[in-house]
Amino acid sequence: MALAIFDLDETLIDGDCASLWAHEMAKIGWVDGESFLRKDAELMAEYAFGTLAMEDYMAFSLTPLVGRTAEEVAHVVEPFIEDVIEPLIYSDAMRQVAQHRKAGDRILVISASAAFLVEAVASRLGIGDVLAIQLEEQHGFYSGNTRGVLTYREGKVSRLREWAEAEGESLEGAYFYSDSINDLPLLEQVAHPHVVNPDPLLREQAEAKGWPQLSWV
Repeated sequence: MALAIFDLDETLIDGDCASLWAHEMAKIGWVDGESFLRKDAELMAEYAFGTLAMEDYMAFSLTPLVGRTAEEVAHVVEPFIEDVIEPLIYSDAMRQVAQHRKAGDRILVISASAAFLVEAVASRLGIGDVLAIQLEEQHGFYSGNTRGVLTYREGKVSRLREWAEAEGESLEGAYFYSDSINDLPLLEQVAHPHVVNPDPLLREQAEAKGWPQLSWV
């Protein structure tokens, strides 16, 4: 058995759940749609080039949740996942997950999106192990702050190692699937790196390193 680790956005699903959630918040009136979505697009462009400070994105994207309870947010997230995210799940991704399950591997989703989104998507995929950006709650309400190490770039490596130690798991023989140049630090740490529908910067790295490149639909 080995760990089979999957990035979420643009890897398991054909889209980015954080940006899609931004559009959902605009739709339901939690944000000023035009200005919020314009800022979201600007920050996601920085993400694509590997220059985003994730702290900046989270501070921006969590503002609409300040003063809301986890239950209130979950009530909106559930139909959002069913209606918007589920149709975007790559069939090839599900086949790969099933193949690892058949081999007895432990499946883990690790994502730089907020935990309330990642956990909901992973649950739809039948995956219970998740590492994502954790949100702070104060007196039962979201504060708009994150807590702990952010699962972004090198933060994914440190959170994964911390999780593996706590779970008694080994990274020996681990697989990791991702589309993003931001996941290069973790791809370089596993025995079996695979790039999925890679962005141009990651494709360049994969070609130089001889990593398998997968085209999932």
